[in-house]
Amino acid sequence: MTKPANLVAPTPSAPAVPAAAPRGRQRLIGVDAARGAALLGMICLHALYEADAAGNPTWSALAFSGRAAAAFALLAGVGIAFVSGRRQVTAADRPAVAAAMATRAVAIGVVGFLVCAADTVLDAVILPYYAVVFLLAIPLLFLRTRTVAVVGLFLATAGPVAGHFLLPRLPESSLGNPSFARLVEDPAGMLTELTLTGFYPSPTWLAYVCAGIVIGRQDLTRPRFAALLLAGGTVVAVWANAISSLLLHRFGGLAHIWAAQPGSGLTVEETKELLAFGGNGNAPSSTWWWLAVNTPHMSTPPDMFGAAGCAVALLGLLLLAGHITHRVLGPLCTVVLVCLASAGSMTLTLYSAHILFINSEFDTYSAANGCLVQVVGAVLIGLAVRGTIGRGPIEAGVTALATLARRWAASRSAATAGAPVDRAVVPGQAVPARVPAAPAPRAPVMDALVPPASAPSPDAAAASDASGPAVPGVPTSGGPPGDAASGGSRSDGAGSGGSAAGGPSAGGPSAGGAASGGAGQPSGPRRPRGFADVRRRIARRRSQPSAGQGSGR
Repeated sequence: MTKPANLVAPTPSAPAVPAAAPRGRQRLIGVDAARGAALLGMICLHALYEADAAGNPTWSALAFSGRAAAAFALLAGVGIAFVSGRRQVTAADRPAVAAAMATRAVAIGVVGFLVCAADTVLDAVILPYYAVVFLLAIPLLFLRTRTVAVVGLFLATAGPVAGHFLLPRLPESSLGNPSFARLVEDPAGMLTELTLTGFYPSPTWLAYVCAGIVIGRQDLTRPRFAALLLAGGTVVAVWANAISSLLLHRFGGLAHIWAAQPGSGLTVEETKELLAFGGNGNAPSSTWWWLAVNTPHMSTPPDMFGAAGCAVALLGLLLLAGHITHRVLGPLCTVVLVCLASAGSMTLTLYSAHILFINSEFDTYSAANGCLVQVVGAVLIGLAVRGTIGRGPIEAGVTALATLARRWAASRSAATAGAPVDRAVVPGQAVPARVPAAPAPRAPVMDALVPPASAPSPDAAAASDASGPAVPGVPTSGGPPGDAASGGSRSDGAGSGGSAAGGPSAGGPSAGGAASGGAGQPSGPRRPRGFADVRRRIARRRSQPSAGQGSGR
């Protein structure tokens, strides 16, 4: 008898369920659209001025700095949940899933090193950090959803406290992009920088990934859940900002920070920049009150909860937009979602191209024109690729390698599980020929890589996850990558450039704090290495020229 067309063939791990194609498409479009919004935010952050003529943050810095990178990391977690079947991975399927994830991480890391090797002056390319986070996220796939949520909350609350104790005892970061040469010469130092002391410390970004995995395991096709994400994310973001403001102003936290400034190793101008524009991945350790600051790339609880709340609200908003059926708003939302999703389905390719372009001789545009050219170009390229080959070239390569690794690990596991037990050899008796074991059935989780009906299609989910740095982003001047994940050079690319009033514009050294070389044991409170110089070297992190000044471009 012919199988009903609206049913999905049952697997050993999941009963047949009605296909919900329309909702599945809406949900996938919403996730990809959120990635696209994060990517375009990162581009704006890197292309536009970070500070105005008075030295204050511009609208693009306030809107995207830190938040774009966090969105990339959280959406990477959603993609990881998709490719693992949106559930806890069973013991039998762990080798194949781990091999695919590890291969994906290595491939993303290689792409990141190649981008860094292009002599970029954006010292916070997020891809190498993103690769490390992918590797650390593998054990999370083997945990229950509630356990993943607890791990994420622990990293967001206890992680900054542990970092306040640990970081002053570690070698300071060079605040430079990773390189193959340094990987060979000083692998331990590079690993320390990529995991703890660099622009994107793993505990912080792994917390965002945990949140994404928890969300990705839910039914994202339900409008009620999308509305919950929107409302919940907004409440968390507002709460984080309110708590930070209360601690700093009502309880005297800001006064304590300035009281500790003379012994912090930071100049007055550098302290002002940290409070206004954010840091280089970690907060100074001169006083505990730094943990109450809510500025980008500081890895403090208010910063992490605020950025995560904004990312969750963005995802909920775009998922909800896919359910609007109003005769006017419905088509408008569809156009917006398709444009964003087209760019969001190939963020790894577009992020890499963006970083190379802003550091090339081809970027001769003014700030506004350069931003417009890149945003429009990203959308048009995304639409063309989505309508033809379906996914970006880097995403296709990463997915192909991950698929090969998954199949190899699955076949090895099947061969090991089905191998016959060796018999004892009796003298004078012929040794029986080994009968090859019958191939084991395909592992449920591997079939889950083609998500169930409520999940996106396999190709779409794989492409969505492969783009994952939801990668891109790097803190400019020390933050994560511009958001990929996060960012201009910070995944979200939020670095702080020099302000027009108080420091040189991007490209020149700042008045205070020269970069110190070498990785030694710091004495006294921790101060970001080469804080001022690095922040000024960040490409496109420039202040608007004041009267008598030239463009920081």
